Amino acid sequence: MTAKEILAKLVSFDVLSKQNNLDLVNWITDYIKQYNIETVYVYNEEKTQASLHCRIGPAVDGGIILSGHTDVVPVKGQPWDTNPFELVEKEGRLYGRGACDMKGYLACFLSVLPKMVQADLSVPIYFAISYDEEIGCLRAPELAEHINSYYSEKPKYAIIGEPSMMQPIVGQKGVLYVETTVNGSQGHSSRIEKEVSAIHESTRLILWLENKMKELASNTRNESFLPPHSTLHVGQIKGGIATNVVAGSTVFQWDVRSIPEDSITDIVNDFQEYCNELQEEKRKIFPDFKIENELLHPPVPGLQTEEDASIVDLVSEISGNNIPSYVAYATEAGQFAEAGFESIICGPGSIEQAHRANEFVSIEQLNLGVQMIENLVEKISI
Repeated sequence: MTAKEILAKLVSFDVLSKQNNLDLVNWITDYIKQYNIETVYVYNEEKTQASLHCRIGPAVDGGIILSGHTDVVPVKGQPWDTNPFELVEKEGRLYGRGACDMKGYLACFLSVLPKMVQADLSVPIYFAISYDEEIGCLRAPELAEHINSYYSEKPKYAIIGEPSMMQPIVGQKGVLYVETTVNGSQGHSSRIEKEVSAIHESTRLILWLENKMKELASNTRNESFLPPHSTLHVGQIKGGIATNVVAGSTVFQWDVRSIPEDSITDIVNDFQEYCNELQEEKRKIFPDFKIENELLHPPVPGLQTEEDASIVDLVSEISGNNIPSYVAYATEAGQFAEAGFESIICGPGSIEQAHRANEFVSIEQLNLGVQMIENLVEKISI
């Protein structure tokens, strides 16, 4: 099958994060097994979702992991011009949810599988396909660890195919999503000074986050990133029941995107310390005032691969792009790096197309992705 044909099939699976992905994973497995390659599943506790990995080539040290995820973000409320779960070709572009982020990369390396099994590889190639990436890169750590423990040999490299316009990416920011719940007192708005408004106190917390970002920007910068500092951003807030009622509760969600020089844990701990101080102060007015912070996923580490690392030389050669770059979005690359693999991001399509209506990957980019994998096969063939 061609990359385009495989991509059409992958896009047809309407699998969002947290949803059962077994039909999709089973289809990939059936395709791989045609070439006498066995796959290994890493299930969730309920066995309704699974990551998979497999090895093509000899069981020797020094192999390369090709990694991508199966889940996509929702389409509800987006103004799509086509069915998002049907691959549509128009003017050299392939439209569909996940075409760019990142089923296009999966299609690239799956389409080259026949050449992999025919080649006399000096080191193995591994496929590593995860789920629940879009809600906090939840499953990559266990997938990487499973690969480390399952095979007797040790892979050396990991190429994570997030859309980068086939540019080698050696650095990414870390990320964490947090939900903050504020419990205040309800009452008539004319008594605001006798009550503790959850909305008013939430604004103090949000202002603290903004000021913290300014502090971080002043103290620590990494000019490789845009913006060149860690960021804090509030994306959702809900609270209050009426204009003339002091708000009894508020919930807001925010994220941290940290440069490698800053610690996400330290930032969250500093915020918690401020919450404790504010809570103590406001309980003098309303004893049940409470601020609770919930991490919506474990912190996702950033990536900082040295530009002279051997993985950079390899990917520069096979991709044809020799200028490493940096991105502000998070991927599973930092997690594969933490597992001991030299890691890099390089994949077809632009991040500008990810998560939006009418997402697409150009046929040119898809072909370049295939060419990179074919070049890899040729590079490591005896």
